[in-house]
Amino acid sequence: MKVNVRTMAKEMMEFTKNNILSQSAQSMLAQSQSITQGVLQLLQ
Repeated sequence: MKVNVRTMAKEMMEFTKNNILSQSAQSMLAQSQSITQGVLQLLQ
């Protein structure tokens, strides 16, 4: 079986990019939830 290094590298980069984007989205969601809770507390 011949390994195509270029294809392998591309797949690794896509995997890494997707993981970074997923982690960023999770972080932004947590921050927005925290901000929403803070605003709701201020309004009470």
